[in-house]
Amino acid sequence: MGSEGDEKRIIKKPRFLCLHGFRTSAEILKKQVHKWPQSVINELDLVFLDAPFPCQGKSDVEGIFDPPYYEWFQFNKEFTEYTNFDECLQYIEDYMIKHGPFDGLLGFSQVGAILSAALPNLQDKGVALTKVPKVKFLIIIGGAKFRSPCVAEKAYSSLIRCPSLHFLGETDFLRQYGSELIECCVEPVVIHHPKGHTIPRLDPLWY
Repeated sequence: MGSEGDEKRIIKKPRFLCLHGFRTSAEILKKQVHKWPQSVINELDLVFLDAPFPCQGKSDVEGIFDPPYYEWFQFNKEFTEYTNFDECLQYIEDYMIKHGPFDGLLGFSQVGAILSAALPNLQDKGVALTKVPKVKFLIIIGGAKFRSPCVAEKAYSSLIRCPSLHFLGETDFLRQYGSELIECCVEPVVIHHPKGHTIPRLDPLWY
């Protein structure tokens, strides 16, 4: 049996709540992330959450990944008006209360990465996650910013201060918007990869 000193030296893995992309699912994001080397996955405690609402339209991953598909909230074509947004924030907080604590957020694409990146400042402003510990880390893959003025003012009026890791694809259609998000972060670490809007395999030089 180990001594008390040995037990104190056990390092706790950082625990991340993982938010999937638009009209996909927790299971799909899990499959996408698990392309990463097991040596990387083993260093993280990853928890994958389905969005609260069943998919209300066609999913871009139909024929690639099996349903069911979910969405975090609904929005207009310009991504400036949101329906069920407050319900989405409450759903995430309720899950974090029940299954936490969590150290950070991992998000992919619309809307997982956009939500994840916005939540630390929304938390600081008292708009979201008011009953859970502060978000300490971010992993953003194919990210961007909210375009609703009222949400953006709260999410980006001050810099995002928690350390953040960003994956930016050379041919990602959101690349410009991902770069704009990175400018809002105090401590961004950016990994550029040659792919498009996807979760890339990790080059051994990156870790």
